[in-house]
Amino acid sequence: MKAKNRDQSLSDSRELDGSYDQLTDSEEDDFELSTVCHRPESMDKLQEQTKFSKKELQVLYRGFKNECPCGVVNEENFKTIYSQFFPQGDSSMYAHFLFEAFDTNKNGSVSFEDFVFGLSIILRGTINDRLNWAFNLYDLNKDGCITKEEMLDIMKSIYDMMGKYTYPTMQDDIPREHVESFFQKMDRNKDGVVTVEEFIESCKKDENIMQSMQLFDNVI
Repeated sequence: MKAKNRDQSLSDSRELDGSYDQLTDSEEDDFELSTVCHRPESMDKLQEQTKFSKKELQVLYRGFKNECPCGVVNEENFKTIYSQFFPQGDSSMYAHFLFEAFDTNKNGSVSFEDFVFGLSIILRGTINDRLNWAFNLYDLNKDGCITKEEMLDIMKSIYDMMGKYTYPTMQDDIPREHVESFFQKMDRNKDGVVTVEEFIESCKKDENIMQSMQLFDNVI
């Protein structure tokens, strides 16, 4: 009787969750159930709220679950995972900014939902969706505008991430020079900050930015 009740509770858990079986095409064992601290929403909801297919969500979830067995990732683990893609440089600061952008609930962790919602915008969103997401990344204090210092912080973190092997002769003042150039183009009314409207308008007029965004169209 106890075993039956136990099996029923596990079955109810899976039914209420409505996601693990669908996302992985497999049954969770008791150990997995005991270690998972967050379970994603149902497959139907995730398909409705993102632009990924069921198969794509399953692939993404397997990878996420492999790196984050408990169902969420904190900033330190996120930095560790991200550093694997850029071993030649220091990606910690850029990973911090990226984590802040994915952590939309500001609770210090990124769930699978947070991850796929952000990824859906980056990879499948409209140009405006993607540019709005990029603006949010650069707007570090989330006050609705980007300052030179905020843009410089992001730019420096990108150069640090790419490493000296990529930019062996780069001078320390190069990131600031790039920021000054960007700001001259984006800050239309010369008030010292870039609004989301200025940011989107400027990016749309930049052929290089538009081409770089199209590279993500068929990533998955």
